Amino acid sequence: MKVKTVAICLYVMLIYWISLQFPTLDTLFYPTLGAFCFLFISRSFLFSELGKIIFGAFVSAVLGTVLFYIYPSAISLFINVLITIWLINKFKWNAPPIVAVSLIPFFSHSSHAWAIPLAVCGSLLGLLLILFMAQIVEKKLELLTTRQKAKALGRESVMDQ
Repeated sequence: MKVKTVAICLYVMLIYWISLQFPTLDTLFYPTLGAFCFLFISRSFLFSELGKIIFGAFVSAVLGTVLFYIYPSAISLFINVLITIWLINKFKWNAPPIVAVSLIPFFSHSSHAWAIPLAVCGSLLGLLLILFMAQIVEKKLELLTTRQKAKALGRESVMDQ
């Protein structure tokens, strides 16, 4: 199993546990976080592209939160989805989970309006950090494995002589 896969699974578990332990951080865990995790490990992105996606998720969470707190209704949900999809197309964010993040205020009913966009941004930045660290660990493990194979081949060639 790959290091990145294990790392993001542990990260989602940690975020879920934190959201259960601290009631004010209940919006830190949201189901779309898992979709972002899979998206980030299933495609080869540059970290700058991931940053754009995180920014898009933050913007859409702010948009959804503002529209929900102005007028919580099906009409504001429609406007939210319409604008979010337009933003995704306009800025080529290429991440469908961004739409789902914009819907969080419509089902979470958090008592802290500011918490939703901050939670989305914080959890995705944390995910980016975890993926960066996992990538470093994978490279070090790959280097170690390569060295061990080279040593083993060196020993075999000496034994063959």
